[in-house]
Amino acid sequence: MFDKSAGTRTLAAVAALLVAVVTAGCKAEAATDAPTTDSRPSAAPAPSAPSPTPSASESAAPSKKPSPSPSTQAPAPKVLMAPGAKGEQVRELQARLAQIGWFDDRPTGNYGPVTTASVKGFQGKRGLPVTGSTDTVTWQRLLGMTTEPTRAELDGKDVNKPKAKLDPRCMTGRVMCISKTTRTLSWMIDGKVLSTMDVRFGSQYTPTREGVFNVGWKSRDHVSTIYDTPMPYAMFFSGGQAVHYSSDFAARGYNGASHGCVNVRDKGAIAALFDQVRTGDKVVVYW
Repeated sequence: MFDKSAGTRTLAAVAALLVAVVTAGCKAEAATDAPTTDSRPSAAPAPSAPSPTPSASESAAPSKKPSPSPSTQAPAPKVLMAPGAKGEQVRELQARLAQIGWFDDRPTGNYGPVTTASVKGFQGKRGLPVTGSTDTVTWQRLLGMTTEPTRAELDGKDVNKPKAKLDPRCMTGRVMCISKTTRTLSWMIDGKVLSTMDVRFGSQYTPTREGVFNVGWKSRDHVSTIYDTPMPYAMFFSGGQAVHYSSDFAARGYNGASHGCVNVRDKGAIAALFDQVRTGDKVVVYW
């Protein structure tokens, strides 16, 4: 005999089981308000416009420029004169270097150690490769700074120094206007040059400072307390740096250098200048 209550209980248990199964399955899916084309939970949405995969050649740093071949690189400047050379062009080189204070000897036409050192100094001060040989770049730079030597200059009887390009800061007041380019000191008052003399500067290890200064004090018979060397007619303008007479400059010329001071080799000229310069006068050191 069929037990209706038992059957009812069985149907109720089956229904409860189905509800539990359906509820547990909702945990794996994200809720959505709109129907989707793919109801599988693991399926990712298809991209609307997939980017093409770059080929091997495209992915190998396309923005990197290829290294230029040796044939496309700028050639080195042509060497016109080198140590050991002889001739009239070497004599002209020496005379032109003398005009701007880099050659302190009589032109001979022989490209020896003195000329090599002079060319190296000229190149180094102008940021050129310091080779000691005169290439086209060095020669053109020298031509632009000098004038064609006269016969007297080529024979070592005269030196025509080009006029220094005066710094605008030298044009007013009482000024010792000192050019590193022409290696000259011009004593000026209100823009007028009263006297000019050769000068020498410090080495690369003890450079002469550049800028605008004032004469702080003067000492006619000064002796350096650091180097124990005479500094006659010293006019101090920046700490221990001064304009003064140098017997070494008079003897060795530009083959030597100071410890930062501005050396003058003409004793008569610096003595006269010392008597004219006053404490407080301006000093301009420039290229």
